[in-house]
This record gives sequence, structure tokens and C-alpha cells, in this order.
Amino acid sequence: MQRLDRRRFLGAAASGAAALWLGRAPAAAQGAAKTRLILLGTKGGPSVSTNTGRHLPSQVVIAGGAPYVIDCGLGVTGQLVQAGIDIRKLRHILITHHHSDHDLEYGNLLYTAWIQGLANPVDAWGPPPLAAMTEQFFALNQYDIATRMADEGRADPRGLVHVHEFSAGGIVLENADVKVTAALLPHPPVTPNFGYRFDAADRSIVISGDTAYSEATIALAKDADVLVHEAMHEQGMARLAQRFGNAARLMEHLKAAHTTTEDVGRVAAAAKVKLLVLSHLVPGDDPSITDEMWSAGAREHYKGPIIVGRDLMEI
Repeated sequence: MQRLDRRRFLGAAASGAAALWLGRAPAAAQGAAKTRLILLGTKGGPSVSTNTGRHLPSQVVIAGGAPYVIDCGLGVTGQLVQAGIDIRKLRHILITHHHSDHDLEYGNLLYTAWIQGLANPVDAWGPPPLAAMTEQFFALNQYDIATRMADEGRADPRGLVHVHEFSAGGIVLENADVKVTAALLPHPPVTPNFGYRFDAADRSIVISGDTAYSEATIALAKDADVLVHEAMHEQGMARLAQRFGNAARLMEHLKAAHTTTEDVGRVAAAAKVKLLVLSHLVPGDDPSITDEMWSAGAREHYKGPIIVGRDLMEI
């Protein structure tokens, strides 16, 4: 209970934003299961750090009781367990793009859920080559699969996973609980690269994934209840780049492919979102950057509530 209480406190601590948000479910939705959003990993980039306790990018939307995992950065499986999500009930995985900090644990999440007793089908959604990646992951683990099927009487996990590839934006998933819309967003040189919008009866949630400043993000997030947007701290970027031998080239990539906190504020203001959540923080392993410093740039343009994301925070 202590961990869950702390997570609620963290969400409510950001200017009361989470408490403000959680009270807004329409009356028609009060009797139904509320759509939940849990941040699993809030650090951007592929490196692993212990400085801030942040894992690599991932979040989960729970709609109608079913978890929709968005991105599978390293550590996502353990973070789902820490968040109290039964991975045997894994139902949907959505990948925004194929950078390793977003898809490295995709196969391992599927595999661990199968080991734990996953019996229902899982639908995986995202850009090519998601289908080939899935096939190759199972091929890599063929020996263990065959051994466990023969020795433990398990069903073949390859029959549980259904891959849906797409290269253009639009509605990619719709059921009685939620409609998911994808939008092509700029993240050079990776393409296609998507952001996702979840529209449920009680709330709308937008996950930007990785993106430079874009009018397409504004359109995707128009009037959304929650926008989870990547954020890049310009002063921290310079310190980050100096830790690597390719500092000049890395800075060039970061500036072209990501969004500064100031521009995140511009996106949120133009889209008129009700709550802005900063996540996929770059650099996400610099403890000298306080929450106030992260939100200051966005606050120059966006006057609504801002939350600086933390791992296992429920919004």
C-alpha cells in the first residue's frame, strides 16, 4: 500500500493537477470503470541510469479493464508488475517507432507474459518492420519455446500474437471501450513515427511519443483531456552531449528530432489541452534539473496545469 499511496501523492503534488483532473469524469462514466493512465518509464534515450530512478519510455492506458501498453523501453515488464498490472491479461501493445528505447523489450514483454500464463491473444500495433521483428524474436527463442512446449505442456506463443502494421495515420483500433487514432509525427531520421490518441467515454489521452515540434501533434491533441508529451531541456542537453564522444552529431539529432520544453508549451496551448504531462525527459538522468526547471519553459506559453512525469505515477 505504501508504494501506491506515494504514486497518488506524486500525481496530486503537481499544482493539484492530478486531483483536478481525476474529478472531471462525466456523470455517465462514473458508474463504469474509469480509463486510467500510468507512466511506466519517463526517461528519454537508450542509456540506463540510476541517478533519478527513471526507466526507459513506456506507459499504459487501461480502458474497459484491458491494458494498452504504449512503447516497450527496457524495464517495461517489471514496471507493469510494479504498477499492479497482471501481465497475463496483456491485450494490446502499441509501438510509436523503432528506436531501441521504445521497442527493445517488446519481445521480452510478450515472452514473459507467456511464461507467466498468458492465454488470451495479444494484438501488437505499429509501423514496419513490427511483423518481421516479432517473427525474428520468436525464431531467436525457438529452442526455449520448443523445450517448454514439450516439457511443460505450454501452447505455442506464436499463435497468441497478432501483428497489425501500418504506415499512415488514422484510426488504427476501435472497440466498445476506446478509439485509438495514430498520427504521423516528425522524428528524423526515423519514419514512419507515430503519436497516439485514446478516446474513451470518460477522457481523451494523447501520447506524443518522440517528435519535433509539429502542427500534426497539435491537431492530434486538439481539446484532449491529457497530453503526455516528450520534453527536452536545452541547458541539460549540452551537458548530456558532452558525456559522449559524438557530442556535435548528437546535438544535431536532438535539436532536429525532439521538442524543447518551450515548444511543448506552445503545442499544449495551441491544442487547448486540459492537462500537460512532461515525459520522455531528455536528459532524464540529470538530477540537477528540478521539476520546476522542467516545467518553467512550458509554462511560458501554456497556462494550464503541468505535471512532470515520474515512473509509476498514475495521472
